[in-house]
Amino acid sequence: MLDEKTIAIVKSTAPVLAEHGETLTRHFYKRMFEHNPEVAPFFNPAHQTAGKQQRALAGAITAYAANIDNLEVLGGAVELIAQKHASLMIKPEHYPIVGENLLASIREVLGEAATDEIINAWAAAYGFLADILIGREKQIYDENAKKPGGWEGFKSFRVSRKEKESNNITSFYLVAADGAPLPAFKPGQYITVRVKTPDGQTTMRNYSLSDKPDQPHFRISVKRELPPEANTPAGYVSNMLHDKVEPGDTIEIAPPCGEFFLDVTEKHERPLVLLAAGVGITPIMSIMLSALDAFPKREIIFIHAALNEDVQAFGKTVDALVEQHANLKAYHRYSDAGERTGNASTGFVTAEYIEGLLPARDADYYFCGPQPFMVSIYHDLIKWGIPASQVHFEFFGPRQELQAA
Repeated sequence: MLDEKTIAIVKSTAPVLAEHGETLTRHFYKRMFEHNPEVAPFFNPAHQTAGKQQRALAGAITAYAANIDNLEVLGGAVELIAQKHASLMIKPEHYPIVGENLLASIREVLGEAATDEIINAWAAAYGFLADILIGREKQIYDENAKKPGGWEGFKSFRVSRKEKESNNITSFYLVAADGAPLPAFKPGQYITVRVKTPDGQTTMRNYSLSDKPDQPHFRISVKRELPPEANTPAGYVSNMLHDKVEPGDTIEIAPPCGEFFLDVTEKHERPLVLLAAGVGITPIMSIMLSALDAFPKREIIFIHAALNEDVQAFGKTVDALVEQHANLKAYHRYSDAGERTGNASTGFVTAEYIEGLLPARDADYYFCGPQPFMVSIYHDLIKWGIPASQVHFEFFGPRQELQAA
């Protein structure tokens, strides 16, 4: 445990970190990649270019400093980080690299304000947090390896099928190259795909599993990102999967991870509301398919926002499910103008729209999509007074942006 003096010193730095956090983290990443280039494959270069990684780390450091005397409130954040680290195969030997570069960056950015006393306090605080994360990550690695069909590290999977879901989303059905059975996962979780880059290095991306567990395959449904512009890494992996990976090819994946999932063992009478926008349907699709099996009588309301029918994935699949399950109601919401019929309409997914479908508001909400969609849904649910235990989301970006927007 940290002593009271260390806690007081670290907590006192929170205002400074809040002011200079992004400057510090930009310096940190630049320094670390120069001094320890071996860790670069663990980071998404597109997020680095866009500044997402820097903002996420700045928020995490500031939150840790501000709450170091009440770490219980950071439990969810610690689990999110541990799951993400486990998906990328972060190991104990990587923590000293990060720690050394972080402490050096604090000293280099803050200058004389970073006294030896502050540096020593942050060294102790970093070591304390690292031990917590290392311990939790070991549990995740062990749990994944001990599952029937489970493994640790990256494993070769063969693409058994490739299916176009919309103009910009394609599903890849994956089976173990060695013919082994697949481990169970929780609906809503993701796997990590590792591929080689033109320079001979590797890069990794997380993709949500879009089918339910206990299938003979894993399925990921990948949106083709815009072709990368000159000298930028955006879209490299998605374009490679769309253009170069065909049935019979193999790719490397890590075991399923993630703290966003539906617990099918929990029984509730409340309606289950599933909200997706664009490719955010991928984890929501897995959750819906699992919920239909687990809760045959529970009211399930599914809403998918998309630009138009051409880019909407799984539209016909969802309509077929509605015909098969009396407890499922599904609605397609398109932002492009046009004539709509049946369960399709034009407009955005607003609080008023949701309330029109569920006037009582009380439900369990699961949602995923682009940042503007996520911010809108999150804040509407908070305004409604929906308890945090009933609000679940997968947000691909710094979570402080969701809460502070």
